[in-house]
Amino acid sequence: MKAEASNGKGLRCVLISDFNVGNFAGYLNNDTESPPVDAVLASYGQVVQTLTQADSPVWDRKPDGCVVWTRPEGVIESFNQLSMHESVATARILAEVDDYSSLLLAAAARVRSLFVPTWSSPTSIRGCGMIDLRNEVGIANTLMRMNLRLADNVAGASNVYLLNSQKWIESSGESAFNPKLWYMGKVAFGNKVFAAAVKDLKAALRGIDGDARKLIVVDLDQTLWGGAVGDLGWENIRLGGHDSVGEAFVDFQMALKALNNRGVLLGIVSKNQESIALEAIEKRREMVLGIDDFCGWRINWKDKAHNVVDLVAEVNVGLQSTVFIDDDPMERQRVREALPEVFVPEWPTDVTQYKYTLSGLRCFDVPALSAEDAVRTEMYAVERRRTETRKRIGSVDEWLPTLALKVRIEELDDVNLPRAAQLLNKTSQMNLASRRLTESELADWARQRNNKLWVFHVSDKFGDYGLTGLLGLETRDSKGRIADFVLSCRAMGRKVEETMMSHSIRFARSEGMGEIYADYVQTRRNVPCLHFLAKTLSAAADNEHRFYWDLSRDFPPPSHVEIELGASVK
Repeated sequence: MKAEASNGKGLRCVLISDFNVGNFAGYLNNDTESPPVDAVLASYGQVVQTLTQADSPVWDRKPDGCVVWTRPEGVIESFNQLSMHESVATARILAEVDDYSSLLLAAAARVRSLFVPTWSSPTSIRGCGMIDLRNEVGIANTLMRMNLRLADNVAGASNVYLLNSQKWIESSGESAFNPKLWYMGKVAFGNKVFAAAVKDLKAALRGIDGDARKLIVVDLDQTLWGGAVGDLGWENIRLGGHDSVGEAFVDFQMALKALNNRGVLLGIVSKNQESIALEAIEKRREMVLGIDDFCGWRINWKDKAHNVVDLVAEVNVGLQSTVFIDDDPMERQRVREALPEVFVPEWPTDVTQYKYTLSGLRCFDVPALSAEDAVRTEMYAVERRRTETRKRIGSVDEWLPTLALKVRIEELDDVNLPRAAQLLNKTSQMNLASRRLTESELADWARQRNNKLWVFHVSDKFGDYGLTGLLGLETRDSKGRIADFVLSCRAMGRKVEETMMSHSIRFARSEGMGEIYADYVQTRRNVPCLHFLAKTLSAAADNEHRFYWDLSRDFPPPSHVEIELGASVK
C-alpha cells in the first residue's frame, strides 16, 4: 500500500540542503501531478549534522523520500579551495567525496528512497577558461569526476538515485542562477530550476511506486512516416533519404526503438488497410521498427478508442500504463475523453520536433532495468506464436499440455532481488497485497525470522518468460499467511498460479502448519487475483476478503507443469 505523510496530504519527503530550499518545497507541495508530496525541511545549512544524527526528528516514521541537494563548495572543502585556484590534488577531493558518500549511504537506511541532485556550478563561472577540462587543474574537469565518483560510491544502494541537475539548469537558461537571490536569501537557483526538479522527482516517485507507463500505442500515417500509405503506396511514403522530413521520421522511430530497448512496449492503432500498412513496415528499408518490435496492432477502420481498449486487453498491461501518440488532434481528443486513464500527450505539428517531444516525456522512469526489460518485446512476439498455436488446437485444457511448461523455484537472493522488487512494484493485476517495497525493504522482509520468499522462473517450448512470479509466506501461530502473491500478466492463465499456490501449501504442510490463508487487499486493478483466490481456496465465513486452505489436504501441482527446485529450496 502506498505510504502517506502523517498529515495525510501525501508522501513525506525530507529536504536537506546547504542553501535555502523554501521555494523548492513550495513547488513540491503545490504541484498537482501525482503523487502528492508533503515536504519536510531539515534545519537550514545543517547537512552533515542531519545526515549523521540518526535520532533527528526528520527521520521519524521512516520518510518516504529524502532529497539531499548541496552545492559542491558547500560540502567538499577541498573543492572550495580549488575554486579559489589553490593547488589541490584531485585524489584529495575525491577522498572527501568518499567521506560524504558514506554519510549519504548511512542516511539511506532511514528512508525508503534517497535522491541526490548532482553537483553543478553557475553557468557564468568559466573556471580556468580554455584549460577548465584539464586534469588536476580544471574546475569543470574536477566537478565531473566528483559526480562520477559519487555515482560509483552509491551504485550498490538500490534506494539511492542521482538526479541530473544539469538538465534542469540547461532548460532554465539565463534564469537558472540569480546572484541577487543568493545574496538576499541564500537561494542557489532560480524558480525554473526548482520547477524542473519537481517534475523529475515526481516522475521518480511514480516509477518507484510502479506507476511508470509500459506501452506506447502509435499511429502510422504522418506519425511513423510521412503521407498516407494507402494513397501513396509503401514505395512513396516519406521516410529517410535526403529529405529533412523523412530523416525526422527515422529519428523518431529510433527514439521509439530506444525506449523499446529499455522495456517499453510498442503497439499500433491506425486507420488503414492492414495488409498495405504491414507491407510498408516489412518492405521499406528505411524502417527502423520492424514487425517484431510491436507487441500487437489494430490496423482497421474502427474507432481508435475502441481499438486501444482491444489492444491493451490483448497485451494485458492496463489503460493506466498506456501512452497514445497520434498526429491528428481530433483522434487524440477522442482517446483522451473516452479513456482518461490513457496518457495522450499533445503532439507537435512539426515532425522535426517528434523525437524531442518523445524524449522529454517523464512517464517512463523506472528505478531499475532488468534482463527481462531488454527482451520484453521478444517475449510478446513469442506470445503471438503461442496464441496462434492455441487457436489451432482449440480449448485451453488441450492447449496447456502442449506448451511443455517449466517452473523453476528459487529463494530470494542477491542475484534475483532487483527483478523481484521490480515485479512486486510493477505488477497490478495478479497482486494480492499490492505492496510497494524497495529492494532493501524486500530483502529485509525476507530475512526476518519465520518469513519465506520465493521467486518463480517460467519457460515453455516457445521461449523464456523470465522471472514472472513472487510469493512471500509468513508463519504466525502455526498458520501460514501469504503476504505477497504476484504473477506477471504474461504468465497468467497457464496454471502457474496453481503451481505457486501448491508450492506454498506443500511447504506449510512440511513445516507442520495447520492452515494457510491470504488476505486480499482490493485495488482498482487486482480483480484477477480475487477471482483466482475465490476459485482456488475456501472463503472465510466472517471475512469476504480472506481465503484459506486446510492443510490436512494436499494441493498437488498441475500435471502438465515440470517443476525444478533451486539448490536452497526444499
